[in-house]
Amino acid sequence: MNRLSTSWGEVSLARFPADPRDPLRAWDAADEYLLRHLGETEPRPSGTVAVVGDRWGALATSLAAFHPVQISDSFLGREATRANLLRNGLDAGAVRLLSARDTPPERIDVLLVRVPKSLALLEDQLHRLAPALHEGTVVVGTGMVSEIHTSTLRLFERIIGPTRTSLAVRKARLILATPDPAIGAGPSPWPLRYALPDGIGVMSGRTVTNHAGIFCADRLDIGTRFFLKHLPGTRGPVRVVDLGCGNGVVGTAAALANPAAAVSFVDESFSAVASAEATHRENSGGEAEFLVADGVSRLPGGSADLVLCNPPFHSHRATTDSTARRMFGGAHRVLAPGGELWVVGNRHLGYHLRLRRLFGDCEVVASDPKFVVLKAVRK
Repeated sequence: MNRLSTSWGEVSLARFPADPRDPLRAWDAADEYLLRHLGETEPRPSGTVAVVGDRWGALATSLAAFHPVQISDSFLGREATRANLLRNGLDAGAVRLLSARDTPPERIDVLLVRVPKSLALLEDQLHRLAPALHEGTVVVGTGMVSEIHTSTLRLFERIIGPTRTSLAVRKARLILATPDPAIGAGPSPWPLRYALPDGIGVMSGRTVTNHAGIFCADRLDIGTRFFLKHLPGTRGPVRVVDLGCGNGVVGTAAALANPAAAVSFVDESFSAVASAEATHRENSGGEAEFLVADGVSRLPGGSADLVLCNPPFHSHRATTDSTARRMFGGAHRVLAPGGELWVVGNRHLGYHLRLRRLFGDCEVVASDPKFVVLKAVRK
């Protein structure tokens, strides 16, 4: 846990779930730059303040006195905001929490945008929010210099209005845009739908739906393609969990291969779960549930027969295996004795070492020069 000083006082902040072993802070220089800019600008924020893409609640918690609306696609980011408000003795209702799929406020007077890693997600968010802006709306974006590109500024220009950038401070930069209601950028082009290629098993040629911000939203990534070729077969009324489901293509494949299976699609991204639900609905009529959650935290222990997982190895721009560690631990808890965890990952990540420590052993099911599929059995 660390403390962040702002013009409105000092706040204690942590990521979610808080882990004393995690050296990563809940904010960075881009968040500090934005807060400092707001504190030095007159007039201070007023009216409806919308905070978009606040990664761990640092912005919303610091601005709690202004009762902001936080719009986030991340369940973990939302829970971090709740925890940080509580940590600082602030009213839980001081921040209105909306997901990226919720209807945004009808009018926004101050729009603060933490530039996401995904340009598609930024495009979708700006399209959804533009109708709520007016000529007097203050629009400020922030990000590290490495996150802000010419394409980023073009999106603000095309959807919001005239845009300029600040000088870089500690490798962070601000984006300052002036709303132009005459632009009329129109509706978001997202979600996208596309047909999958042949040669990937039961999902060959089928259509998937992808909301903005989903990993490889406009095509099938090569890791998932490899996984689909090597999925385990199941029979009868088993419980399958697609952990970190993304657009749901893996869980839908499991449902099609065994119509008697009950599949749980789980992800911490609201847009991912919405994508998985649309993909499953179009391709399979089997039993399914869709959970936005911190891994399998909402599933009972010992309730699953099979967990399928393609874990991310990034947390925003930081490379870390902390998410995979927590996914594997959650899978171990939720699997019934004899239940199996199947994982696909880049060979160099060494997931087999962690799985052996956790499960006692693991087996290489398939491999190629880039990826490996591993199986671990709950003893």
